[in-house]
Amino acid sequence: MPDQHGTLDHDHDGPVISFVRRLPYPIETVWAALTDPEQRRQWFGPTMIDGREGGRIELVPTGPAAPVPDKRMTGRILTWDPPRVLEHEWRQAPIEDGVVRYELEAEGDATVLRFTHRGLSEPNGRGFLPGTHAYFDRLAAHLSGAAMPNWIRRYEELEPHYASLATGSGER
Repeated sequence: MPDQHGTLDHDHDGPVISFVRRLPYPIETVWAALTDPEQRRQWFGPTMIDGREGGRIELVPTGPAAPVPDKRMTGRILTWDPPRVLEHEWRQAPIEDGVVRYELEAEGDATVLRFTHRGLSEPNGRGFLPGTHAYFDRLAAHLSGAAMPNWIRRYEELEPHYASLATGSGER
């Protein structure tokens, strides 16, 4: 099984969180889990998506023990190319504005999901790594019909791995 961990690398604009997941489901199934508000609510949290370039997205992640105003994310959809690319702004009150991108590629009967989150500071990027990983574990559980992992517990399990990453290298 391939490594499911994400990385924190750097490009010309600063830190970039990256994950690559191979999901044993057709691309349309994975796209629906990412973009259908009811499905996304089950693994991420209440979501509103106006599915078009220039449309709006708003969500409130379940899991983190923070007040709703601090968890609420809003943004404009920058790329809407079903079932291959969803890219949107990530505006969340206590952190830097950023951009997240989900790229899907069919690979036989499976789908490769490539995810990036740009615009975070190094400390916030480090904090987001275990949380994003926990959400992708919840996405996989949703797709398979398995019990949904507890986000906080999963974050706590993953945090030591991500805390041990060499500063600024994205090494595992």
